[in-house]
Amino acid sequence: MDLRDIIKISNTTQDFVPIKEIRNGVAVLKDGSLRSLIMVSSINFGLKDDNERAAIISEFQNFLNSIDFSLQIFIQSRRLDIRPYLAILEQKRIEQTNELLKVQIKEYIEFIRFFTDTHNVMTKNFFVVVPYIPPILNVKSGGVFSGLFGKKTTASAAETANNNFEENVAQLNQRVNVVRGGLSRVGLRNESLETEELIELYFKIFNPGETGTPTTEEAPPANSNQPRN
Repeated sequence: MDLRDIIKISNTTQDFVPIKEIRNGVAVLKDGSLRSLIMVSSINFGLKDDNERAAIISEFQNFLNSIDFSLQIFIQSRRLDIRPYLAILEQKRIEQTNELLKVQIKEYIEFIRFFTDTHNVMTKNFFVVVPYIPPILNVKSGGVFSGLFGKKTTASAAETANNNFEENVAQLNQRVNVVRGGLSRVGLRNESLETEELIELYFKIFNPGETGTPTTEEAPPANSNQPRN
């Protein structure tokens, strides 16, 4: 999936966005590194007793000590969009034959609309970003090889990632499995985001004013009789 299918921005702004493409459930950055996102549930720590809190903290410490790579914890806070719910209620009100229930549904809709307009009702999603930076060959000018061959020998990170994409994804998935196992032992439910889910997430991040979701369907190659996936 090309970046332009996700982000509705100008060329100038696009230069500042690090994502090159999304495929196979992986975000490929412009520098050739990979990112996988894990959506994680939350725990109401305040409702746990002392023993449960100590166990959670201990298990989380063990999890952090078991990994030898960096992680990023990302919390997405968004104002709750109540419009789809109100649309369902309005449809129910129209279909209702009982006049008293119609009035009650209308009053309930007005109450929900007033409450959300006067209170900052937020929804939060929690993610863990797992990175993988492929090994690269980057012999800079002035080095031994440069002197021997008379020119720079440079293989960009992006080229290396493209040529060894499957191998790099396998390495990334090993890290993802380690992280998911550690989060499960802490008591946190988690799920890796697939391609369509990543596209929808990034679409909403880069297009906060959009209420819809991007289409991920791609046209088949020319002169192909294969159906669309």
